[in-house]
Amino acid sequence: MDQRVDFITLGVPDLAAARRFYVEGLGWTPALEVEGEVIFLQVAHGVLLSLWDAKAMAADIGAGAPAGAPGAGVTLSHNVATRDEVPTVLERAVAAGATLLKPAQDTEWGGRTGYFADPAGVVWEVAHNPNWRVEADGRVVIGS
Repeated sequence: MDQRVDFITLGVPDLAAARRFYVEGLGWTPALEVEGEVIFLQVAHGVLLSLWDAKAMAADIGAGAPAGAPGAGVTLSHNVATRDEVPTVLERAVAAGATLLKPAQDTEWGGRTGYFADPAGVVWEVAHNPNWRVEADGRVVIGS
């Protein structure tokens, strides 16, 4: 199995609310949208974030579908280029309907981070890590 992630799918309780948040609120552009069913947003080179009705997702998974809150135990991270962008992105998310979980704070590793939950309860971290970069070939480097 290749070591990569091609899709991240969020099972959301209200697809219309998720669309308002990500597309209208955050300004993300759908790569493909099947109205009332699923929305695909390109979030990185070759990577899509899909928003799918949670009940339809659970039905598709079948008996093994996890129970509990959407995104329980999962945090998605959005890394920004500068430390000043962290509170700006958090504020935009809150203005779009997110719940602020942790305001922007400096970290012991020299970065800055904060958290919000989208309207479906999925937790996102917004971070600036001065020791994180993506090389031209797409390889992520963490450290000096």
